[in-house]
Amino acid sequence: MTAADEVVLEVADLRVEFRTDEGRVRAVRGVSFPLHRGEVLGIVGESGSGKSVTSLAVMGLLPSSARVSGSVRFGGRSGDAELLGASDSELSAVRGRGISMIFQDPMTSLNPVYTVGYQIAEAIRAHQDLTRDAARKRAVELLDAVSIPHPSERVADYPHEFSGGMRQRVVIAIAMANHPEVIIADEPTTALDVTVQAQILEALRTARVQTGAAMLLITHDLGVIAGQADRVLVMYAGRVVEAGTVEEIFYTPRMPYTLGLLGSQPRLDARTLRLHPISGAPPSVTDMPPGCPFAPRCPLAAPVCQAQEPPLAVVGTSGHLSACHFSDRLDGLKPADLFRPVSRDTAP
Repeated sequence: MTAADEVVLEVADLRVEFRTDEGRVRAVRGVSFPLHRGEVLGIVGESGSGKSVTSLAVMGLLPSSARVSGSVRFGGRSGDAELLGASDSELSAVRGRGISMIFQDPMTSLNPVYTVGYQIAEAIRAHQDLTRDAARKRAVELLDAVSIPHPSERVADYPHEFSGGMRQRVVIAIAMANHPEVIIADEPTTALDVTVQAQILEALRTARVQTGAAMLLITHDLGVIAGQADRVLVMYAGRVVEAGTVEEIFYTPRMPYTLGLLGSQPRLDARTLRLHPISGAPPSVTDMPPGCPFAPRCPLAAPVCQAQEPPLAVVGTSGHLSACHFSDRLDGLKPADLFRPVSRDTAP
């Protein structure tokens, strides 16, 4: 078995439920996937699809009110370990060193009353036996690695003295500080303009190259997925509805929801003036009725879709998976074949 075949993180039948006044919220419903060493696995879907809850469950960061079941096995340097049900001390030994996480908003990740250099050094010294001076020197090197200008000077600055994109690069520096084996990036480019987004994506590539880490990249932006990921999971209503390589997902999608996401994504290379988005809104995950959750928005919906939720099954001859009763009908179809077009807004 080569290093690329080695599974460093395996999630099996992950389920997360919350009890609310409105009823039981099934935020994650039976999600399973392997993450291989050095691989980038993208998870994409609309808001509320369960992407971020999945990542928080892997890290053990959900509130005590959450009911979590299934399995999350981390095959790190120190051996195979089950993370679900692990104690705080066991998880603390894994977080930061075995698995690190980049959150969506860097201002909630950084402490405003400490310098960025102190915070990077603190993350280093939590897992490595280094002096303060050695940790500070390493902090400067990490800031330089993520392209912070004048790192030896900026290491003494506070988070509010950095722009949003620079703060996110500081968070990436912290994530790569201890050479983790898995990096989870949860919407790392949200609310950033296109130029800054490109800088963050380049910093993520640097983090992967320097650490050799596998990455779980969570986003709603298919453009980010296209340029970064090796494999893709498409999530809807708390479950995986399609899984495959980037090429399979982008060129031969076999689930109407995936086609709708592709039709909603502007493409600079095509310079099209019309998009083909999905109408309607995602369903409430509170006590969902039987059947396919996407059926109310699906142009192919039939009575069987209302009665029975389709299983995630192999389509074709590879490991391409789809959860659709009519996946065979989608072979060769484009978003325009299913969804109505709308005019793109133009700048005044």
